[in-house]
Amino acid sequence: MEDDKKLYKSFLNGDQKSFELIMDKYMENLIYFIYGFVKRIDVAEDLAQDVFVYILMNKKKYDFKYSLKTYLYIIAKSKAINYIKREKRITYLQDNEYIFTEQEIEDIIFNKEDSKTVKSAIDDLPEPQSQIIYLSDIEGLSYKEICKVLGISLSQVKTLLHRGRKKIKNMLVGEVNFYNE
Repeated sequence: MEDDKKLYKSFLNGDQKSFELIMDKYMENLIYFIYGFVKRIDVAEDLAQDVFVYILMNKKKYDFKYSLKTYLYIIAKSKAINYIKREKRITYLQDNEYIFTEQEIEDIIFNKEDSKTVKSAIDDLPEPQSQIIYLSDIEGLSYKEICKVLGISLSQVKTLLHRGRKKIKNMLVGEVNFYNE
């Protein structure tokens, strides 16, 4: 985390390479996180880019007492929610049905079959549980950071994380038993 803060300070001092390193470090994970909201890879990629455009346009807004990772995820969540609200409004106003083709995110982020199975199990969870498991177990955010990103209480994070892990375990154990029969 200190490395992130050093990179950001270098970026504030005009070092463009530092900004590119931050983008390289977080872009894929932000795409995956946003995809959990919008369910379209092309939109998730665009919104992740928007996160970094926001950073470029609002350099001074970052508060160094928080981790950069948490700050990026808060912005990403906001961008995703705003997109969903805007799309619902557009869909309602136009009264059209949209047909979306989705590229599987596993092809981009996960390479191993086991990872795909776990990713699929996470995707099958209800939205708050899948987001919390992703942020905790894949991104390594602390419970407090997850509270900030998702805007929920610490007890909710703990409860949803416990229930989500239990469901994933049951799904994976059920799948193993299915294949062993």
